[in-house]
Amino acid sequence: MADTTLSRNTICVQGGYTPGNGEPRQIPIIQSTTFKYDSSDEMGKLFDLEADGYFYSRLANPTCDHVAAKITQLEGGTAGMLTSSGQAANFFALFNICNAGDHIVSSSSIYGGTFNLIAVTMAKMGITATFVSPDASDEELDAAFQPNTKAVFGETIANPALTVLDIERFAAAAHRHNVPLIVDNTFATPINCRPLEWGADIVTHSTTKYMDGHGGCVGGAIVDGGRFDWMAHADKFPGLTTPDDSYHGITYAERFGMGGAFITKCTAQLMRDFGCTQSPVSAYMLNLGLESLHVRMARHCENGQAVAEFLASHPKIAYVNYCGLPGDKYHAAAQKYLPNGSCGVVSFGVKGGREAAAAFMGHLKVAAIETHVADARTCCLHPASSTHRQMTEEQLLAAGVQPDLVRMSCGLEDKADLIADIAQALDKI
Repeated sequence: MADTTLSRNTICVQGGYTPGNGEPRQIPIIQSTTFKYDSSDEMGKLFDLEADGYFYSRLANPTCDHVAAKITQLEGGTAGMLTSSGQAANFFALFNICNAGDHIVSSSSIYGGTFNLIAVTMAKMGITATFVSPDASDEELDAAFQPNTKAVFGETIANPALTVLDIERFAAAAHRHNVPLIVDNTFATPINCRPLEWGADIVTHSTTKYMDGHGGCVGGAIVDGGRFDWMAHADKFPGLTTPDDSYHGITYAERFGMGGAFITKCTAQLMRDFGCTQSPVSAYMLNLGLESLHVRMARHCENGQAVAEFLASHPKIAYVNYCGLPGDKYHAAAQKYLPNGSCGVVSFGVKGGREAAAAFMGHLKVAAIETHVADARTCCLHPASSTHRQMTEEQLLAAGVQPDLVRMSCGLEDKADLIADIAQALDKI
C-alpha cells in the first residue's frame, strides 16, 4: 500500500519502489521477455489471474510496474499501467469500456491526434462521438449524451489551445449519466493538478512530455481513481461486470473491486491483444525524469509566465493564450484547478497570419521547430500545418486552433534568453 502521507515532491523521488536489504537503490531494469517457473501449475495461476507475478513482458514487467506505481501514487489513484505512448493510453482507456455501437462525449478542445483517434479511427470500429465545447453549458453537456454513451473525455490543459477544463462540472455531467470522466493530464502533470481530486475517474498521460522531460522515450500511462462503481451500472459496462470467457469466466468488477477492475481488464485483455507495451529501458528512463518532475515543473511555469507576459505586450502579437495571464479567458479556472502554475506551453498568434508565423519561427535561434512539446529544451510548432493538419478549418476553430497559432513550449533555459530570442525573431518580420 502506497504511503498517502508523503508529498508529491517526495513521491517523485521515492514513490513506487522500496528496495529491501541489499537490493538495488535505483529501480532495476528487468530486460527480459519471459520469467521462469518451477511448475506449470504455478504459471497457470498467473494465466488465470489467480496469483500475482510475471510470465511475459507484453502483459507486465517489474520495471514498468514500479514506475506505474509511482505515477499512480502521484495521481492519488488505486491502480495504474504504462503503455507504449500517450495515444495508446487514451485508446486503451476508452476502448476498455466501449464496444461497437457505443458513444463517447468529448471536449472539442483536445490534441489533434486524439481528436483523430476518437473521430476517425474509433468511428471505423463502430464507436461514435459527440464533441462539445469546453465552455459548454450544463444543458449543452447533457444534450450531448445518448443512451449508449460510455465515457466523457477531456484534457486538463488542452494541447495546443490551452483551454482549462472545468473538471468538476464535466465530472458532474458524466456522473449524472452514470459514466466515468477520463482526463488527459499530460500538460498539468500531477504536480500542478490531480483530476481525481476534482471528480475525474480515470487519468491518462503522454509520459513522453513533462514526465520524461528530456525527449528521451515515448510512453503513456493510465491511472484509475478506483471510485467509479461499475457494478452499480452493470448494464452499461458488461466487459467489467459479466464473465470474461477468455479468462475462465472471471468478472473483473467482482474479483478485483472498484480499485483494481479497470486496470486489470485493460492489462489482461487490451495489452494482451494489442501489445502496446512500454519497454523496461524506456520505463527506467521515464523514472529518471519523474525524480525531478516537481523541480522542473516550477521552472517550466516560471518561463512560460515570463514569455506569455512579454508576448502579451508586444505590438506584433495578435493574441496570447496562457491561463496564468490575468486577462486570459481561463484565468479563473486556472486559479481553481492550477493555483501553483499550469505548464510551460504558451500559444499565440503573430500579426500577419500563417506567413508571418512561419517567418517568425524561421528566425528563432534558441527555440527549435519540432513536433515535440514539454521538453527541457524550448521548441515551437505551427499546429494547423502539423499536429492538427488532418482537421478541417471548422474543426480547428472548435479545437481553439487559429490558422496563425504558434505553440511554444518553454524549456528550462534562462527566461531572459528565451525572451531575447523571441524579440529578435519578431524584429525580423
